[in-house]
Amino acid sequence: MNKPFQFKEFSVNQDQCAMKIGTDGVLLGAWTSIESNPFSVLDIGAGTGVLSLMLAQRCDAQVIEALEIDDKAYEQCVENFEQSSWNDRLFCYHASLDEFAEEIEDTYDLIICNPPFYSEDYKTENVQRDLARFQDAMPFDHLLESVATLLSEEGSFSVVIPFSEEKQFITLARQVSLFPNRVLHIKGNPSVAIKRSLIEFTFTEQDVDISELIIETTRHNYTEDYINLTQDFYLKM
Repeated sequence: MNKPFQFKEFSVNQDQCAMKIGTDGVLLGAWTSIESNPFSVLDIGAGTGVLSLMLAQRCDAQVIEALEIDDKAYEQCVENFEQSSWNDRLFCYHASLDEFAEEIEDTYDLIICNPPFYSEDYKTENVQRDLARFQDAMPFDHLLESVATLLSEEGSFSVVIPFSEEKQFITLARQVSLFPNRVLHIKGNPSVAIKRSLIEFTFTEQDVDISELIIETTRHNYTEDYINLTQDFYLKM
């Protein structure tokens, strides 16, 4: 039996999910700005529901809704929501982004997404894992079009993507009038290339605040920046 992943204020079962809890998601959930005090939050492609749970811990949003297409991941997300202390504010829809964007009339003050993307150049034999990991399941242009429909006028959208996709993603976003206002580049350690980009978009074009975060100096020696960002969540920080 896979043990739940234990955070400081909640735990996450992940034995039914193809994509397990990872650094990308935790960084995104911790970095995403809640300064505008969002009333409603949407988590696209929720998986275990970890991003929704992190935002429930961090902010007072009354509506935190998640969207998950995979049957098993959906069931697990619901279970994780139900056993959390914020279960009255959390809800998961079992639907595709297409269906959802067409049917929902409401907009959201904050949309967050850790989308599937190619971290390898080949597909494995595990279809569920591939669905979670590969961009075919949620192409970036399709994701951005749906976000532009579902985001409130003053709202913000935050996402984590491979650094190699950043320029293309920002170009696609501009086509639906979404503009970057904050970017965080993630490096595993000081001597490696930038691996991930965390980007926050709004409908207002402005100067972009770009910063960098290094996760560790040497193996398991975490940087102060990384500890400060994640210490409200990780037990050992």
